[in-house]
Amino acid sequence: MTTSDDADLTRFLTTFGKLADSANQFANRDRLGDKQRLADRLAEHLGSDPTVLPVLTEEVSPFRFADVDLALEHVLEEAGGGDLIGVGGGEQRWHTSLSEMLNASYIDVPVGPVDYEKVATGPDTERSAVAFGLYLFRWNDDGGAHPVAVLTRGSRAQYGATPRLEVLAAQDGVAAALLGRIRELMNVHSVLRGQIVTFGGSEFEATLGIPSQGQVTFQPRPAIPAEDIVLPAGTLTKVERHVLGIGAHREALARAGQHLKRGVLLYGPPGTGKTLTVRHLLGMSENTTVIMLTGMALQLISLATQTARALQPAIVVLEDCDLVAEQRDQFGSSPLLFEVLDALDGLAADSDVTFLLTTNRVDVLEPALAQRPGRVDLAVEIPRPDRAARRLLLSLYGRDLPFSADVLDEVARDSDGTTASFAKELVRRAVLLAAVEEADLDDDHLRAALAEMMTDSSTITRALLGGGEWPTTGGGYA
Repeated sequence: MTTSDDADLTRFLTTFGKLADSANQFANRDRLGDKQRLADRLAEHLGSDPTVLPVLTEEVSPFRFADVDLALEHVLEEAGGGDLIGVGGGEQRWHTSLSEMLNASYIDVPVGPVDYEKVATGPDTERSAVAFGLYLFRWNDDGGAHPVAVLTRGSRAQYGATPRLEVLAAQDGVAAALLGRIRELMNVHSVLRGQIVTFGGSEFEATLGIPSQGQVTFQPRPAIPAEDIVLPAGTLTKVERHVLGIGAHREALARAGQHLKRGVLLYGPPGTGKTLTVRHLLGMSENTTVIMLTGMALQLISLATQTARALQPAIVVLEDCDLVAEQRDQFGSSPLLFEVLDALDGLAADSDVTFLLTTNRVDVLEPALAQRPGRVDLAVEIPRPDRAARRLLLSLYGRDLPFSADVLDEVARDSDGTTASFAKELVRRAVLLAAVEEADLDDDHLRAALAEMMTDSSTITRALLGGGEWPTTGGGYA
């Protein structure tokens, strides 16, 4: 090809490109109709060309989406009001940053309706939060009132999108200062503060690893009196002193140069009362933020720790922590173990945060987790109840039922090796036997229930209730 041919091709491509751009702009104008271009609306508000301004972006924990919405509401009040507009563009918006929306040559993004969604703010309350919207207002700081634009968007786990804020301001430093104020207001007005919540993941997390904002569940604070906790003498007092007492005397400890963060491990067989003890502690810890993780939610330990640090005093409950903290060997271990260790190590000494861990298998716990001070500094066994404790448990679960003192003594004697869960089920089973017979409940029903539950055929049931070992013959159980 000659030089002349190259020049002709270049002119053709240039002309064709201009024609394509003109056609695209014409099509966009036709598509927009009477709708205002987002870039034009921002230019009016900011007094500058928004396409050349830097966008400051901040990711937000998916579990604090309601906090973001509340913080922006308060920012708008401080600013004396402003406008809230939506952004057009359909589902493509979730894949496109604000900067891309303003600078894309292939489409003009219009102003559209605001997207909302319901988010929980308590066990029985919720609010309509802005899921995709753009706040326009003038933010006041020491330098005067500056026009700013804040785009807030929620989660879309199916797209791999987590909540974030995108801030535009014409003046240097304004966007960063505004984000700092939003973070401050998020902590002051957090809907999680002083609440008991469980964090969970979405249906997409197995492939994307991104928890959904909808998986914050608020729990009512339990009311479990100390009289309902049957433990060896002094055990509950020791646990209460470490979990609750340190926080109650934080100022005295701080003056003496003692750290506030603590880790408490409750260990013992299933059914002995670890979870009930935790519930009692949570009921006693009013005005404390509690984050509970169990099962697959243990992978959210880093987010839970960040939240606890921001909303202290706080308790992070890790139930069945042996699922991720098994002892390391030559075959390696779960990466979640290292996240747990980092979370325990990462808090400052003056953080009023308690890690409350439970396990059925203390023998397999990672020694670095269970033994190193500063990670876990109090380990308490919740054992199978002795005879006296079993008698107390039967009285507790059988209160207001017509069982004699003699039969309660007898059953406590003959149920050696069983647990609190076993005692609770035993009483229920006696009531069921009486109901099936359509007879008045009496001592014989409790005896019959014990005989039934202690037979060889009930071995697996007892194991499930923490009152025995799994069978090793005949059924393939190891």
